Amino acid sequence: MSTIGKFGEEVEGYRIPVLNEREIRAAAGILFALMFSAIAAAALKGSFVLLKYAIAIFLPDMLIRVLLSPRYSPTLILGRLIVRNQVPEYVGARQKKFAWIIGVALASVMFVLVNVLNTYSPISGIICLLCLVFLFCETAFGICIGCKLYALVSRQKPEYCPGEVCEVRDRQAIQRVSPAQLAVVLGLVAYVVLVVVLFQAGYRVPPHALFGG
Repeated sequence: MSTIGKFGEEVEGYRIPVLNEREIRAAAGILFALMFSAIAAAALKGSFVLLKYAIAIFLPDMLIRVLLSPRYSPTLILGRLIVRNQVPEYVGARQKKFAWIIGVALASVMFVLVNVLNTYSPISGIICLLCLVFLFCETAFGICIGCKLYALVSRQKPEYCPGEVCEVRDRQAIQRVSPAQLAVVLGLVAYVVLVVVLFQAGYRVPPHALFGG
């Protein structure tokens, strides 16, 4: 049976089509590294060449996921190769499709503004920032912001979420944060502020060669 146009996989024990969250996170990491490098080059060096290439890769990858099938997405294939020795963690395909439709919309606007019209503006900057936030949250924390938006827009509860976050249940003891732990975090924030206040002038001085020359 053809898999073109099929969104998600039929897995025994799951009543709806699902996807492997582990390879999705790996693919998000690949795209994040690509987009972050491209955006940094544009912001720091004023060079938009890498960003144009990155967008030209990002958009068709998202289109393939939504219009063809996730199994033919190049970054998801690379993600599958990277995590192929890990036990799959299944997530509902429906909410992922909604999240990737958002990705298609953002990438399409970027493609028109940057690649076609050859422009830059606060609009493209905001979209780049949104893309980085979406990708970083997915790959670093396993949090799919688009999936959360799916729940708000569709008024339907997502099924089979990573880490069972869709299920309302008490946190285990190892997940709880104590007042002492919160105090440590606040202490770190205070320390960073203190370092900035006390040492910012010295830190701005360019370093000199240790061995002269």
